[in-house]
Amino acid sequence: CFECKSNLSHIVSVIPTEQEEEEDFISTLRDRSHIDETLRLATDEKAADYAAAIQKLRKIYHTSIKPMEQAYKYNELRQHEISAYPGRTLGDSATDGEITSKPMVLFLGPWSVGKSSMINYLLGLNDSPYQLYTGAEPTTSEFTVIMHGEKIRSVEGIVMAADSSRSFSPLEKFGQNFLEKLIGIEMPHKLLERVTFVDTPGIIENRKQQERGYPFNDVCQWFIDRADLIFVVFDPTKLDVGLELEMLFRQLKGRESQIRIILNKADNLATQDLMRVYGALFWSLAPLINVTEPPRVYVSSFWPYDYAPDTSRELFKREEISLLEDLNQVIENRMENKIAFIRQHGIRVRIHGLLVDRYVQTFKEKMSFFSDPELVFKEIVDDPDKFYIFKSILAKTNVSKFDLPNRDAYRDFFGINPIANFKPLSTQCSYMGGCLLDKIEKAITTELPALLSSINSGKQPGLSSCEATGCGEKPKNRYRKN
Repeated sequence: CFECKSNLSHIVSVIPTEQEEEEDFISTLRDRSHIDETLRLATDEKAADYAAAIQKLRKIYHTSIKPMEQAYKYNELRQHEISAYPGRTLGDSATDGEITSKPMVLFLGPWSVGKSSMINYLLGLNDSPYQLYTGAEPTTSEFTVIMHGEKIRSVEGIVMAADSSRSFSPLEKFGQNFLEKLIGIEMPHKLLERVTFVDTPGIIENRKQQERGYPFNDVCQWFIDRADLIFVVFDPTKLDVGLELEMLFRQLKGRESQIRIILNKADNLATQDLMRVYGALFWSLAPLINVTEPPRVYVSSFWPYDYAPDTSRELFKREEISLLEDLNQVIENRMENKIAFIRQHGIRVRIHGLLVDRYVQTFKEKMSFFSDPELVFKEIVDDPDKFYIFKSILAKTNVSKFDLPNRDAYRDFFGINPIANFKPLSTQCSYMGGCLLDKIEKAITTELPALLSSINSGKQPGLSSCEATGCGEKPKNRYRKN
């Protein structure tokens, strides 16, 4: 009837169309222009200068540091104490993949606190086919590496570990069960040209490591050691600290300068409640972070939708911009950080070479015609202080006592590497290549500081002289026989 048709047309007219729903949805999205502006995504970098510095850094590593690594099997040295060398496992060797890799930003924290949503927001992935899945329940069960690529595609963990050009090949040591929980996502994005994001499974306090099927804490430590910036994200409703979170903060010891605490979803609380939660967060973390100045805490809501009404919108936006400035600082300093990392790595390799050389020299001095080689060397390894192994390095070289590795590490090292496999440093020389010790000392004291100086001054990298850089006098190694 006509009346029915009239009523039906009225009902249809008040039902919003799909286009109107989409327009209403878009209107609730937050403006993202400050992200591009703060991270300077619209500006072009001096790619040629950066590439030249990377090539120079690779050359220094391969010609001056890697030969001593290989001669004294530095990559087989293992350190028992996690905090012995903050930021790096002692026995790891540098690789081309790590030298050329982009800065890594690691996201850690309990489950469903907004880690994946934050990455989606920073990259503008919401409602795209490759946005990270989010939800109120524990959703991320994999370690997800979001990196730059020419096209959007996913990369299996076994492929990432097998590709020597990437920096993830050492992850094979954690086994196939872990590689099945590792996934990479490549996409052409301006921010990913400068940085790599790593999303991690949320911490669930009632779950044991064995239930994950792989050594979760060891994998986290691997990523922590290589991260340039670490975001530890919390939800105002999930501030309880359990055993797994305590273990995580123990692994973060020595990395306080890279840690940023994020109190996410802050617009879900009234201002007074937010102040209480902020205080409760510091109270929970105080026993875990024993430093004079605690890490910076950012309070905001990192997702693409507009802030809840009647909340501190301006405060949240300022906090967000501060965090983006921190991220931008890491991106801009990436070359300086790589040079500093390779130099620090070179210092450790040099110390290792000097120690092995001292063990070799002591063994030769204590051996006689009637001595049992195994018993003699066992005595040296079991009690190196009796033979002044470490003290002689401190007395006759410019090595700091704080840089010396754990003595027990060398008991294990020589357990799998017989002393007869190593030659003294004084014999590690060639007519064309020079001496291993001279080359690594030149890299540490001259070449790497000169490269760093050229980066800071904006000049093309050049290593011909150290006079203009003020990199200092070459330290004398009084231990080596001239």
